[in-house]
Amino acid sequence: MSNIQYITGFATLENPLDIDSFVAKGGFSGLHSALAKTPAEVISEVKRSGLRGRGGAGFPTGLKWESVAGDDERYLVCNADEGEPGTFKDRFVLEHAPFLVLEGMAIAAYATGAQTGYVYVRGEYPHVVASLSSAIASAVKAGYLGEHILGSNFSFNVEVRKGGGSYVVGDETALLNSLMGNRGYPFLKPPFPTEKGLWGKPTIVNNVETLAYVPYIFTHGAEAFASIGSSGSPGLKLFSISGHIAHPGVYEFPMGTTVRELAAAAGGILGNLKAVQIGGTAGPIFDTAALDYPLDFASMRKAGGALGSGALVFMNTTVNMAHVLEVTMRFFAEESCGQCFPCRYGTRQLAFMANKIASGQGRLEYLDLMRDTTHVMVGASFCPFGQSIAFPLESLLDRFGDEIVSFIKQQEFLKEAAV
Repeated sequence: MSNIQYITGFATLENPLDIDSFVAKGGFSGLHSALAKTPAEVISEVKRSGLRGRGGAGFPTGLKWESVAGDDERYLVCNADEGEPGTFKDRFVLEHAPFLVLEGMAIAAYATGAQTGYVYVRGEYPHVVASLSSAIASAVKAGYLGEHILGSNFSFNVEVRKGGGSYVVGDETALLNSLMGNRGYPFLKPPFPTEKGLWGKPTIVNNVETLAYVPYIFTHGAEAFASIGSSGSPGLKLFSISGHIAHPGVYEFPMGTTVRELAAAAGGILGNLKAVQIGGTAGPIFDTAALDYPLDFASMRKAGGALGSGALVFMNTTVNMAHVLEVTMRFFAEESCGQCFPCRYGTRQLAFMANKIASGQGRLEYLDLMRDTTHVMVGASFCPFGQSIAFPLESLLDRFGDEIVSFIKQQEFLKEAAV
C-alpha cells in the first residue's frame, strides 16, 4: 500500500476556510498552471492522466469535457448530492478541503468554456452550504474565482444550491431538473447534458471527488497521476469505510488497493467477517472472498459488481442477512421517484415481501418472485435506479440464500410450534 496523500493531505489544515493556509500548502498552483495552457491543452492533459469520474459511473473525465458542444453559454455543476448510504467522502472533502474543489471547478470551467458553476449540495448538509459559501467569497476576494481570474480574460462565478434530499437526484439528469426548479426526475439521454443540460445549454456535471483531483494533474503532471493505481484505473481514490470495522472513516489509497488492505488500514474487522457491501446500497453484497478484490473499475466489474462511490460496509457474523434484505429493499422503495411504473410498483412489492420475511411471515416462493420482479425492473425501468436493484438483491440471494431460506423455515417452525 502507498502512503500518498493528496486530498487527505490538504484536509489536515487546521482551518479549512483559511485561504492563505491553503495557498501556502500549494493550493491554486494547479489553476496557475492550467491558465498558462489553452483549453484544448488542459483537456488533453486530463485525458492523458486517465482520470475517471469518482461519483460512481467512472466515465473518463477528459472525454466528458471534450464532448461539450453547441451554445457559447455553458455551465459546470459539481454534484455534491451524496445520497448513497455508506458514502460520506464528498462531505469529508467539502468540510476539510473546500478550496480544492473550487480550484478543480475553475480548471474544468476554463477547459470547457463554462461561465457559471453550481455546487449542488445534499440537503442534509446545511453546514456545508454555509462553509462553502464562505470559501467561495474568499476565493473571489483573492482573485481565484469571479471576474478576470488571476488577471486573465477568464471569468467564472460559482453559486451553492441546496438539494431536497432525494436519492434519485444523484443522477446527473435528475439533478439538473432539480437545479432548474423542476421535480427531480431523470430525463432521457441522448441528448447528453454536455449537449443540452441546464436550460437547454451545454453542461458538465462532475462529482466532488473528481474535481478535487483535477488540481493534482496540473500541479504534479498527468504522468504522475497516471503512474498511481492500476492500469485502466489510475490515480488515488477516497474510500468511505463503515460497519463492523475498528476505525470507520474516509481513507485515501491508490486505485487497485484490496479490500483486505483497506480493512487493515482501518484497524481491522470487528468480529468474524460475513459480508462486505461495495459501492453503496446499489452495489452487490459479497462474502469473505471480497477481501482479496482489488478496488478499481475493471476488477470490480470482473467480480460482478462495480466500484461505485467507493463505499465499503463491513458486516460480521452477528448480522442477519434477512434483515439486510429488508433494509435494502425498504431503501429502494422509499427513494424511488415514482416516475415510471416498473420502479414505483416493483420497489414497493419487493419491500413488502422483504418485510414479511424479516418479520417472520415470509414464504419461500417470495424469493423467486423477488428475482422475477427485479428482472422486469432491469428491462423496463426508466433510469439506472430501478435497474440497479438487481445487484444487491441477487447478490444476497446467490451468496446468502441458504441463510435466508433457513430463517424463513425456522420462523415457520416456531409459528407451528406455538399453535
